[in-house]
Amino acid sequence: MIENWREIILEAPDFHIGFWGLIIGIVFGFVVYRTNYCAMGAISDIDTFGDYRRFRSWILAAATAMIGTWYIQSIEVMDLSSSIYLTTNFNIVSSITGGLIFGYGMVFSGGCVTKNIVRVGAGDLRSAINLIVVGIFAYMTIGGILGLVRTTAFNPFAIDLAGQGLQSQSIGSIISLITGSDVQSTDTIAMIVIALAVVLWCFKDKDFRTSRVHIASGVLIGLCVVAVWFLTGLAADDLAEVVVPVSSITFVRPTGDTLEYLMRFTALGAPSIGVVIFSGTLMGSFIGAVTMGRLKLTTFADPNDTKRNLFGAALMGIGGVLALGCTVGQAISGVSTLAVGSMIVFASIVAGCFLGIRRLNAILMAEV
Repeated sequence: MIENWREIILEAPDFHIGFWGLIIGIVFGFVVYRTNYCAMGAISDIDTFGDYRRFRSWILAAATAMIGTWYIQSIEVMDLSSSIYLTTNFNIVSSITGGLIFGYGMVFSGGCVTKNIVRVGAGDLRSAINLIVVGIFAYMTIGGILGLVRTTAFNPFAIDLAGQGLQSQSIGSIISLITGSDVQSTDTIAMIVIALAVVLWCFKDKDFRTSRVHIASGVLIGLCVVAVWFLTGLAADDLAEVVVPVSSITFVRPTGDTLEYLMRFTALGAPSIGVVIFSGTLMGSFIGAVTMGRLKLTTFADPNDTKRNLFGAALMGIGGVLALGCTVGQAISGVSTLAVGSMIVFASIVAGCFLGIRRLNAILMAEV
């Protein structure tokens, strides 16, 4: 059956990436909006109220994606070794710095890139400006004026794990090097242990396990990540004229890609999976806002609010490139591959967010 699906998709990959990617994006955006899923909000809930429910949703999404990703790889839908998360090029300095910058920035922009996208779908013009700034600064950091700074400051810290005898930066690869065990078996054991620990930690909390919306949020968002892995895995063909990379949901670079696509549509051909998911998420949040009667145009409150948002958006664009992802791209999609770098970025984003919340609170208190 898998091979039949693969043949169907490979006959018209642009159409299937566009159609199914858009459907997944719509579901993702709808779920994020309707369940009020928000990574920054999850950390703020912990810091302000001691409420861990949204944070548990976040890591339940990662655990769900981890299980699903392991399964579709086990039935040979895709080869995760070709994803950006499992590359042997490992840079812990860039991962930590990028994660801290992104986490700090998302506080000042009122949420991560995902949250800004769904807010645009609900009519938030402030978030629309934020996304433009994120996209511009992401491109500046990839290959623009900030790209030279990035390569000069961080490339010296990159380590080629292949030279250390590692096949990838997955947990299984590292453990197998130490123990001499099989990488695939070790990754399976690691997945089971981590996923089980996360699920048990999530559901031991009565407030979480009795909250259907938080449980649904985590599971459905994790499944959306798995669905994109599944789609790109079937569409991947090294002999194709335009190779579809094995990837899943992420939003920092795709924000810049979407801006470029809007400006250069006639020269770029079919949109990438990132652009399609971005567009679908926007549409899904619009549907969510309409069905809840919350579609309303809003904008910046005052000049200080404007400066804070643009500052935070710029940091997210820079930090997201350094970290190779965001609160979804690394903390869920990346973690689902059991990549050590992704787990480091996840922890760094959380730490940066806590720092950002404390700093923003101090700024707001000083303005009173």
